Amino acid sequence: MTRFIANLITVMLSLSPVMAGAQDASADAPLANTQLADPKLETEASELMETLRCIQCQGQSIADSDAPIAGAMRSEVRQRIQNGDSPSAVRKWLIDRYGEYVSFEPDMAGTGFILWLVPLILLLGGMLMARGLFGRQGQ
Repeated sequence: MTRFIANLITVMLSLSPVMAGAQDASADAPLANTQLADPKLETEASELMETLRCIQCQGQSIADSDAPIAGAMRSEVRQRIQNGDSPSAVRKWLIDRYGEYVSFEPDMAGTGFILWLVPLILLLGGMLMARGLFGRQGQ
């Protein structure tokens, strides 16, 4: 029992710097977990946050992620929306800063166009190959 308590204390002491770092990160991002006073602005910010990818978690939106960088991104979105920026302007700023990867919905221009076009080309190529293979078997 004493050994268990000693191990528990060791684990708790080793986690305290991690927890302190998490608290320090929230001090740098004051609006990370605080909603805006204006419900309309908060709705705009929340809808935008759902479409932006956490660059650390990669599979989660910044609205769903607990990573410190996602908190900083949420705070930045809320601050910019509160200061009068449109959601599209905030999205553009984040894409310029972090790259197209930060968006769950890539634009249809530039690199985004290639992301939309490649699956269509692969599908068309696969259909042509299947037609060629199955067309020969029928003869």
